[in-house]
Amino acid sequence: MSIHQITSNSDTSTKYTSNDSKKVKEEVTPVSTDKAAVYEKSSTTNKVHQRDQATIDRLLSEAEAGAKRLRDLVERMLLEQGETFDKATNIYGLLREGKLQVDEETRLQAQKDIAEDGYWGVEQTSERLLSFAKALSGGDPSKADIMIKAVKKGFEQAEKAWGGSLPQISRDTLDRTISKMESWRDSLNE
Repeated sequence: MSIHQITSNSDTSTKYTSNDSKKVKEEVTPVSTDKAAVYEKSSTTNKVHQRDQATIDRLLSEAEAGAKRLRDLVERMLLEQGETFDKATNIYGLLREGKLQVDEETRLQAQKDIAEDGYWGVEQTSERLLSFAKALSGGDPSKADIMIKAVKKGFEQAEKAWGGSLPQISRDTLDRTISKMESWRDSLNE
């Protein structure tokens, strides 16, 4: 019902009453059963952000399975060269310096895994990191800066464990992840 309808209601009735022998004319407006105002829920609601534990558990499980596949690949490579996985004290150093010989099957699997569409490729890894950040924050874009700092800290720790600068694919993954998180953060203003 609009304000115009409220103010221009012409459905009135006339009633005469007697008051000291005089006839007094009163106009009586019937009580409308229409509501004067209608509450419509706002399209902008304050969303309550909750941690998405199911997604977190799924991503952790996937990451553990992916890491196990990678460890198995490296372990097989070491065993073929007469080393044991436990004796390889500086596995990252051996990998970084290229001191390990890689058989063709292992090389092909590693290339597949780090390809653009591979499990450890830039796109899938950055997407998993973004999904994990969203799940931890309950999807709250206002927490994106905290998540960005956490990702950067994680990459710094990985670099220390690696013993130097991470390979280019790792730096590309960090850049893509940060870009996706910034886009997610900026969606708050849209």
